[in-house]
Parts: sequence; structure tokens; C-alpha cells
Amino acid sequence: QVQLVESGGGLVQAGGSLRLSCITSGRTFSSISVGWFRQAPGKEREFVGGISRSGINIHCADSVKVRFTISRDSAKNTVYLEMNNLKPEDTAVYYCAARSATTGERVATNLYDYNYWGQGTQVTVSS
Repeated sequence: QVQLVESGGGLVQAGGSLRLSCITSGRTFSSISVGWFRQAPGKEREFVGGISRSGINIHCADSVKVRFTISRDSAKNTVYLEMNNLKPEDTAVYYCAARSATTGERVATNLYDYNYWGQGTQVTVSS
């Protein structure tokens, strides 16, 4: 089992920045890859970005890749989603998710590839 706890959400004005954290536990950090997803009211959950188990591969959705970055800190078992130049359309509940990845460095973009989910953190961007 992998436990995930997100934090860092909040209310920010358009153009502002936030950094979300996802603290993982329950499995060796280097054996999991982590993805970030978001879900706005009335919309499906969508892939935002992900990072492979070693951090060598990072993939972000086209809608955010110029503004968002992902990193991981093995000393803290934590994955970060740094969000810059936020827009009102970024308003959503943000979730981190994990999948076992004992070999390979693939970044999965389909939410059904992930076995473990955090509780989510709300991000609200005002115009």
C-alpha cells in the first residue's frame, strides 16, 4: 500500500504561483512513479503531469507544460507540483497518484494506470 497526502492548495490571484506537495509513504520511494491530476466541477479528472520513479522522465500536459513543473525529493519522499502564472481555468481539486514502477521510467498519463490516490487539495484562482 502507498499512502499519499497532498498539501499546498489555496486561493491565489491570476498570475500567481503555488507549490503543491505530495508526501508518500508505505513503499520505497524509488519504486513508485507519481502523477498529478485535477478535476474541476462538472468535468472529468484530467492528467496534469507526472514524474518517473527516478525522476529522469517528466511529462506535463500541453495545457500546463510551459507554466507547471514537477520534481521529487527522495530525502523527503515528496513530489512537488510547482504552478506558475496560474489562470482561472486552473481552478480544480488537485490529486496526486502513485503506481508501482520497480523497473522502467514510464510516466503514465491515464488515471486508470494509477493504483493509489491522495485526498486532493483545492486550488482556486481568482480573476
